[in-house]
Amino acid sequence: MKASDLKVGDQAIVKTLNINNKELKRHLLDMGVCRGTKIKIKKIAPTKDPIDIELRDYELCLCKKDLSKIEVEKI
Repeated sequence: MKASDLKVGDQAIVKTLNINNKELKRHLLDMGVCRGTKIKIKKIAPTKDPIDIELRDYELCLCKKDLSKIEVEKI
């Protein structure tokens, strides 16, 4: 499942980053979005973009397009 498909309150474990853009992939890895990381959907903007996620004791706001490239397993 894609991280962009999760709803508010859902939790998931990151499985893979399906990102061809090396700069974006490095940016996400630097922010802690990597395989095995637990994420939780905190808020979704009224326009459905961006989406606020919680991981590693902080919150991160990502656009839906980028979240759609992150494969997760819902827990």
